[in-house]
Amino acid sequence: MIIAKFLHILGFTVWVGGMFFAHNALRPVAAVTLEPPQRLTLLAGIFTKFFTWVWISVALIFGSGLYMMALIGKPPVYITLMFVLGVIMALIFAHIFFAPYRRLKRAVAAQDWKAGGAAMGQIRKLVGINLILGLLTIVIGSLGPLAR
Repeated sequence: MIIAKFLHILGFTVWVGGMFFAHNALRPVAAVTLEPPQRLTLLAGIFTKFFTWVWISVALIFGSGLYMMALIGKPPVYITLMFVLGVIMALIFAHIFFAPYRRLKRAVAAQDWKAGGAAMGQIRKLVGINLILGLLTIVIGSLGPLAR
């Protein structure tokens, strides 16, 4: 169980921490210091690296979470809520990856900065939603056992 907990914590730390950094530090600075060609090229490259880690994190989180849920039997409400929020987050991430991120990569390759900016705007909004859900999930996971 300790290894599963470690992998679970590692997964959500990488995913939520990466979203926090990208959304609240990297993108705002890039937006004011770089012109669209440089900014969008940089962000597309960063997402290529980061999204690989997110896929790994999602696998770690779900694998370890389902394993721990199987060990405890019927999960308490807070664990069920964490699972539901995790599924929603994973679906949002999959949408980001397969829709606006692909549009961003195509736009950067074509040097279509207007389309790239539109795709980046969608990514920013969806990452913001996932960041809020991720922070909420961490709070539920941390405080849920105390509510018993």
